[in-house]
Amino acid sequence: MLGFMDYVQNAFYEASRWDRDNSYGTLNATSRNILDFSTPEGLRFHVSSLSSPNFATSYTLGSIGLVDGSLSYLYSSLSLSRLAAKSSAIDLHHLVPGYRQLQDLRQPDEPWWWEIWHQGKRIDRREALLYGRLFLPRSTLEALYLRRLSPKTQLKISCVSDSRLPNGGTILAHLQHDAAKHNTEYIYSTDSALFGVRGLYNFGPDPPSTPPLFEASRDSTISTANEAVALATVQTPSQPHGRFSAGGEIYYGLLNKSGGISTGLRFATLPSHTGFPYTMTLTLNPLMGNLSSTYSVLASPLLALSSRFDFNVYSYESELQIGTELWRQKEKGTTSREDLNWARLKLGQKILEGRSKDPENDMAGCLKARIDQRGGLGLLWEGRVKELLYSCGATIDLKGGENMMRSFGVEVQYSS
Repeated sequence: MLGFMDYVQNAFYEASRWDRDNSYGTLNATSRNILDFSTPEGLRFHVSSLSSPNFATSYTLGSIGLVDGSLSYLYSSLSLSRLAAKSSAIDLHHLVPGYRQLQDLRQPDEPWWWEIWHQGKRIDRREALLYGRLFLPRSTLEALYLRRLSPKTQLKISCVSDSRLPNGGTILAHLQHDAAKHNTEYIYSTDSALFGVRGLYNFGPDPPSTPPLFEASRDSTISTANEAVALATVQTPSQPHGRFSAGGEIYYGLLNKSGGISTGLRFATLPSHTGFPYTMTLTLNPLMGNLSSTYSVLASPLLALSSRFDFNVYSYESELQIGTELWRQKEKGTTSREDLNWARLKLGQKILEGRSKDPENDMAGCLKARIDQRGGLGLLWEGRVKELLYSCGATIDLKGGENMMRSFGVEVQYSS
C-alpha cells in the first residue's frame, strides 16, 4: 500500500496535468504492480495529516528487531484542499497500485495558456513540490524537489544523505520532456558520475488538440482539473482502440567506466477498446542478455491477472512468475452480478437487469498473490477497518521445509 506522502505526490502529478504513464520508466508499471509488490515486515504504524491545503506531514514508528521511525514533510505550491485526506474517505484504488489502464494521449498546453498578467506584469508561477524525510535513529535524510518548468518539461531532483554511502550521499536528477507522441528523459547521478538518456515513442495518430483551459483547472483541485480535461478533449469519430509504444535507455558511468542499454515494446488497450483490457510488454537488455516478456489482463472490474517470463540468452536460465489481484466489495450479493454484466458488455452481449453501482468507493480490500517456479509465494491483503488502513502480508518458501515462513508483517495507517 502506498504511503500518504506518495498518495499526495501522485495527486500533484494529476493536478499539474503530468502524464506519469507516458514514460519509458513506467513501461512495465502494470506487471510490477501485480507481481513485484512488497510485503511488510514486523509491525509499523503511520500517522499522517494534510494540515493545510499546501502542507502535509507524516510520522512512522516501526519495530523490526529495533525500534525505528521517520518524520516526513511535504509542501505543494498547488492547492490540494479538495484532496481526500482522511483514511476513511480515500479511495483504495489510489493507495493500492494495480492494473493501470492507459488513457488517450493529450496534447500538452501551449506555453501562453499558463501566462497570467496583472497590470502589465506577469504574475504566473511554476508549480513545485518539496518533500523531506528523516529516518531515525540512523539519521538518514531523503529529499525531493519537483518543479514544472513548462507545459512539456518537468525537473525532478532526488537526494539521499547517509554517512554509510560513498561521499556521504548521492543526488539524482531527472529532466523530463513530454510531447505526447514522444517522451524524453535525461538523467544524471553523482554516484559514479552517471549520465543517461531515456526515450519513448507512441505510434498511431496524433492526439487531438485541446483548447485553453480556465485557470481553475491549474490552481484548484484534482477533480476540477480532471473535469476540465474531460470537457476540453476533442472526441474524434474513430478513436484508436490500442497503443503501440517503443522505447529505450542508455547510460554510462564516467568514474567506473561502465554502461548499459535496454530497449522495450508495449501494446496496451485504450478505454475505447470493447474487449477485456490487456497490456503486453517485451524488454531486452542486450549487454546482459536478459529478455523479459509480460502479459496482464483485467478479467473483471475486481480481478486482474499478470504473468512474466524472464530468459537469459547467455546462461539459458529462465524464470516464470504469475500473480493476481482480487478486490472485495463491501456489500455482499452485488459482486457476481456486476462482474457478469461487465464481462457481457465486453463480449458485446446484453447485460442483466439490475441497478448498477459505482465501485470506486465500495471496496473493502484487495488480495494480491504471486508465485514463481522456485516455490516462492507472496501474499498481501490491503484493506480498511473504520478509520484505519492496514496491510498484512507474508513471504513463503514452499520448498523451505520447516523454515517456510520467510517474513511476515503488518502496517497500519491513519490520516486526517
